[in-house]
Amino acid sequence: MPLPRRAAVLGALALVLTACSAAPADDATTDDDGGSAAPSSSAAGFPVTVASCGTETTLDAPPERIVTIKSSATEMVIALGAGDRLVGTAFSDGPLPDGVTEPPVLAERNPSRESVLDLAPDLVYAGWESNLSDDGAGERAGYEELGVSTFVSPSACQDPAHQPEQLGFEDVFAEIETVGRLLGAPEEAASLVAEQRAALDAVTPTGEGLSALWYSSGSDTPFVGAGAGAPQMIMSAAGLTNIAADVADTWTSLSWEVVADRDPDVLVLVDSAWNTAEHKIEVLESNPVTAAMPAVQEKRFLTVPFPATEAGVRNVDAVVELTRQIDELSP
Repeated sequence: MPLPRRAAVLGALALVLTACSAAPADDATTDDDGGSAAPSSSAAGFPVTVASCGTETTLDAPPERIVTIKSSATEMVIALGAGDRLVGTAFSDGPLPDGVTEPPVLAERNPSRESVLDLAPDLVYAGWESNLSDDGAGERAGYEELGVSTFVSPSACQDPAHQPEQLGFEDVFAEIETVGRLLGAPEEAASLVAEQRAALDAVTPTGEGLSALWYSSGSDTPFVGAGAGAPQMIMSAAGLTNIAADVADTWTSLSWEVVADRDPDVLVLVDSAWNTAEHKIEVLESNPVTAAMPAVQEKRFLTVPFPATEAGVRNVDAVVELTRQIDELSP
């Protein structure tokens, strides 16, 4: 089977993002329910206090100037109808779907703390906890001291005490709802969650009986989806059996020899701006160990865009798209 096109999954996300729907979040609490969809409307439900990765933050009103780091955070804000409040984005893992206006780009990878503060944000939302560290855009405590609220996707917390033991769609929906409250868009979040629940419920897991490797990056040693994170959640919903499900982590490294020994029926290739699916196919076909695998020889490749591989608004679309691609595999 030729490399599946990404048009379907990007088109599906474009409908979500341009519809300006909303989404839920994780280990959070609020002082009140409700809120407004834009800072120009009443600030009912504020102040809002939420906690992520062990850090608590409070917003007295819907944020008017938002900086996001990682595609998952950027796309969450856009899906909740607050894209016009993005003053800077960074660390994009791939293009936004067609029809979605590209927000201002601050940096290709982690921005400096100074460049973020120059934008005078009232909220910095990161997809990875490491984005807000000394090696990234600066520690969260430093922003909070200056009155800048911070939020990190709970699924990406580095301390196991603050991350789901086994990521599930309820955790994803919870993050959508939490971010919706932070942005003053709880109704949009509730609507998006309802839409995504319905889409997930309608999925037929076409991968039943098939084993799979989730290949994220790495040439000499592959970095793959393990048994506790978004890859496991997505593959399971599509009916696929993850050959690395026995590893109690979100991601792990496996040798190519182990991969070949476990002999997956299909290979899920993560397509990113910095490590494309096409490159991964070249790696698989040029390595003598993997080139002999039936899945490589028969080109049983499935693809997912990188932003869909982390907890966020693309996860349900990824399940839908994987089931479609599985259906198109040659018998």
